[in-house]
Amino acid sequence: MRVVQLGCGITGLVCAEELARNASVDHVVLADTVTGPARRLRAKLGSGKLSVAKVDGTRSGDVQAVLKGADIVVSSMPWGLNLKVLEEAARMGVDYVDFSMVAPTVSQFRKMSGICRYGDITALTSAGEDPGISDCFATFSASRLDSVSEARVFDGDNGSVEGLEVFSLWSPVDLIWETTVPAAVYVNGKMTYVPPLHERETYEFPPPLGVLPVYKTIHEETFLMPRYIKGIRNASFRIAIDDSFAHFARTMRKLGLHSEKPVDVKGVKVRPLDVVAAMLPRPVDLAGKVKGTACIVVEVVGEKNGKKLLVKTWTTMSHERAYALCGSNATGYLVGIGGAIAAEMIVAGEFSRKGLFVPEHLPPVRFVESLIDKGLRVDQQVCEL
Repeated sequence: MRVVQLGCGITGLVCAEELARNASVDHVVLADTVTGPARRLRAKLGSGKLSVAKVDGTRSGDVQAVLKGADIVVSSMPWGLNLKVLEEAARMGVDYVDFSMVAPTVSQFRKMSGICRYGDITALTSAGEDPGISDCFATFSASRLDSVSEARVFDGDNGSVEGLEVFSLWSPVDLIWETTVPAAVYVNGKMTYVPPLHERETYEFPPPLGVLPVYKTIHEETFLMPRYIKGIRNASFRIAIDDSFAHFARTMRKLGLHSEKPVDVKGVKVRPLDVVAAMLPRPVDLAGKVKGTACIVVEVVGEKNGKKLLVKTWTTMSHERAYALCGSNATGYLVGIGGAIAAEMIVAGEFSRKGLFVPEHLPPVRFVESLIDKGLRVDQQVCEL
């Protein structure tokens, strides 16, 4: 079994390390335009199962070359590029996993699933942390109820880096996009949108996080949970964002610095979004410097034996522990672990359906068991409403 890890940043390297330890995986190709982090992982593991390839994931020729002879490609590219990688994988008959997608591309699922079936591949999209672990927590919680009506996802993090006020623990491009476009909210069976970072609330996360400010943002779960979990009429995603970053995001929006439309700067065409992202530190360079804890919580409301219940499922991970385990931060660790479990299900033949699928299609109990097997604690609380 030959696996290509396309994108070797803070999330991809976690997934690659897990797959390299899998006895059923013969070889892992670490592919990226920047090869330093991949080379350091190969040296750390000292395994002949790893090789490093300089690949530009935006170039079809590069992607086709690295996928030749591969069985699975795991893409941790910025979510706007994953669709192109998926098309190349289907064309070449290579199974596919990614950690996230652009949420509105749900409308293209039927078309893309047909392409994947025609290519005779198994493709799992949005299989990171959130989306990914969060969606599986939702199906896991829903399995305890006779019927469900609502699902809410809360992403909490109190991470800090000394000397930095503004930073991202995952792709800066993705974070900027997510916090500067209208937020999707599924209400009474219909999708609606609210202005970006418009509704500031507080939510009490499990210890040691406590109460943090949260905002609704556009996210895959809001599109996927109502579509694939029967009965859901209301769905939302909220992420903990401190006030300084919220102010930063609003300023970017007011100045148009989040724009993906190229502008002319002294004869050079550049996207303002790319310039801002380039000014932020790379998440992989912050490894070991982040202090605090990350947490993903999913609340599902429904009925059991005529009683209205709330089922809350969550997991936490400290940034310090994530660094000790694999040189990552907690966000990168959870995203990479989610993707690794999805890929390992394909490797083991536990998920082999042909077409394009999402985490809601995975066996939820098996997924949660895999999280626990990898050392994560999963808690669940059921209370009557």
